[in-house]
Amino acid sequence: MPTHPDKQPLASVLMPAHNAQDWMSRAIRSVCDQRCADWELLIVDDASDDGTWAMARAAASQDSRIRALSSPHRLGAAEARNMALAQARGRFIAFLDTDDAWHPDKLHLQIRFMRETGTALSYTGFWRVRGTREHEVRVPPEITRDGLLRGNVIGCLTAVYDSHAFGKVPMPPLPLRHDFALWLDLLARAGMAQGLTRPLATHYRRKGSLSSHPLRALSATWRLYRRHAALGRASAAMCLSSHVIGRLLRG
Repeated sequence: MPTHPDKQPLASVLMPAHNAQDWMSRAIRSVCDQRCADWELLIVDDASDDGTWAMARAAASQDSRIRALSSPHRLGAAEARNMALAQARGRFIAFLDTDDAWHPDKLHLQIRFMRETGTALSYTGFWRVRGTREHEVRVPPEITRDGLLRGNVIGCLTAVYDSHAFGKVPMPPLPLRHDFALWLDLLARAGMAQGLTRPLATHYRRKGSLSSHPLRALSATWRLYRRHAALGRASAAMCLSSHVIGRLLRG
């Protein structure tokens, strides 16, 4: 049964939205279709100039578990997620972008897994779709911070962390790789993350998205290693090489 609006939900789903009217309905629907119904969805309209805000408000009017928030000026994905996080009431913090979607069993299986294993940070496998091509991105059953430095295997659309273990932890204010930076920060405290290796989400690769520019993404990863993770040049270069190789192997 849906969560009563006055009851603290089990999970909070953070969704930044900028000029997303053409595809965000799929993402919202995938949350509404979850087998686990005890959630809240916080959609942050990040200064869109299309119909994104109207769609977010319409979704909120149809389901009391959905809340529509807005920023009058552009925040970027990290700060938009942090705006949602500040309003989140759930124990388990999850992430979904407007151009992605979840399998109906994702929250149910993942939160059950976290409760059974005691892991504070979890992730799953997922599908990556480019046009008509679909590829399963496989993930290891566990990862440490050192392992993650050699290659980010935690897709943002799959990650869930337990706020009872960490508190509310905002994403670092980086234009790219803010999710990677957050996982590293959490793993510095938790030691290890554990994953469900089956694919429980789908990432739809769009032309023009920030993550669709390989050189920009590579540069952002280098800056993360050097500035956020404070690695020396040699260590950063080794991690970056491993990251690129792993990314190519995973597809």
